[in-house]
Amino acid sequence: MSASARANVWRIAAVTGVALLVAACSSNPKPQPKPLPPVVALMGTQLVWTAQVGTAPATAKPFVLGNRIYVAGGAGAVVVIDAETGRDVWRASLATPLATGVGSDGETAAVVTRENALVALADGNERWRAQLPAQVFTAPLVAGKRVFVVTAERTVLAFDGATGARLWTQSRPGEPLVLRQGGVLLAVGDTLVVGLSGRLTGLNPQNGAVRWEVAIATARGTNEVERLVDMVGPTSRVGDSVCARSYSAAVGCVDAARGTLGWTQPAQGFTGLGGDDRLVFGTESDGRLRAWQRADGAVAWTSERLKHRELSAPLAVGRVVALGDGTGTLHLLSREDGSELTRLTTDGSAVIGSPVVAGQVLVAQTRNGGVFAWRPQ
Repeated sequence: MSASARANVWRIAAVTGVALLVAACSSNPKPQPKPLPPVVALMGTQLVWTAQVGTAPATAKPFVLGNRIYVAGGAGAVVVIDAETGRDVWRASLATPLATGVGSDGETAAVVTRENALVALADGNERWRAQLPAQVFTAPLVAGKRVFVVTAERTVLAFDGATGARLWTQSRPGEPLVLRQGGVLLAVGDTLVVGLSGRLTGLNPQNGAVRWEVAIATARGTNEVERLVDMVGPTSRVGDSVCARSYSAAVGCVDAARGTLGWTQPAQGFTGLGGDDRLVFGTESDGRLRAWQRADGAVAWTSERLKHRELSAPLAVGRVVALGDGTGTLHLLSREDGSELTRLTTDGSAVIGSPVVAGQVLVAQTRNGGVFAWRPQ
């Protein structure tokens, strides 16, 4: 295939990651992780329940609201699970493959299919659906009686949560390539914060008007793949502070109330961030786990013990940083230095998105559709 033909293909198809492109063009073997030493459990956990929702969409992650966990299965299952018991609150089958995870405000749940249909459900019953103009890889946001979607073409759309009527559309130009990966879409106060190219953008949720834009990274490079700096989720939010990653370029924190940049630092990771009021955590493309000071972006520590293990985005909870790997192992590490506290096993398939906390349990979803919940002892 000629260079121009390859470029056209990449313009049409969303990019799964620079690492995949490099792997396809190189004969160099993939780096292998070093064997881990036997686990020394410094904290106790108990597996309290498991559930099965079917093979997960590639960009899905569990969504938590109160004591309920919203999960999507790639074949069309939308499931709400009680965090304490592991029992279904309700389960719906849309009978069509899904492209995203689930968003909800507790009343309305929303998901996007691979056929670019936005579907809203209530208590397991379909309420309405609307056709979207492009593919979507980021779970919808349901807030303020509205459903918000950001498409792969960097268009943000708002729909009435009760009727599905389109309320407004905001399009922002960007680079010609996009990621087949979940992005940034969240509400901070009365501002809708969206990741568009290498920027966090604050929109008025009532009409889509731009309130502010802050660059986390600027596109640079000699080709379109190298210039790809889309924002990837999840983010770490504490109050008005939103910290996010620009794909393979940088991490940074923004004051979403003022629309000002706190700091930005170069970083080569492909997955989103976790964090608390003091530290922000993320993994680099080679599997190094790094902690930055939330206040100024200074590196607090770096751990290399999980290199080359295809790590998920991390979750910070209490004294623990939790993240999964490509073998389905969940690693619980110390937030102070990244040292191991314990390891948990799932079904052997990759942990997707990031772990979440619901009520008193730690929850992870795997590529093969397993949902696992542990309670600390």
